[in-house]
Amino acid sequence: MENNFSHPVLIESCPVQHILQFIGGKWRIGILWSMKDGCRRFGELKKDVLGISEKVLIQELRHLEQSKIIHRNAYATIPPKVEYSLTERGMSLIPLLRDIVNWGYSDLKMTAVTG
Repeated sequence: MENNFSHPVLIESCPVQHILQFIGGKWRIGILWSMKDGCRRFGELKKDVLGISEKVLIQELRHLEQSKIIHRNAYATIPPKVEYSLTERGMSLIPLLRDIVNWGYSDLKMTAVTG
């Protein structure tokens, strides 16, 4: 049986598939959560998102920038300075991410008690 989850019509019409473009995958929630309180530099993001490689972080940042979830601000300085921040669209994801993070904390506590 063929998997049609990547079919363009499904992505365009399904709200779950739509949001997964922005928060899906292993790293995006961590990247976005790191930016919730303001601008972050690449090195800060690398430290905040444990286990992510530089290559993958660059790819994810590019994807989020193209999706207009984050803004990249490059300064013409030596050494070069680049800051990433959430756009208004990206900030609108923070309440959802807060709920996800709160659920994670709650579930960790529950599994520690019952585990």
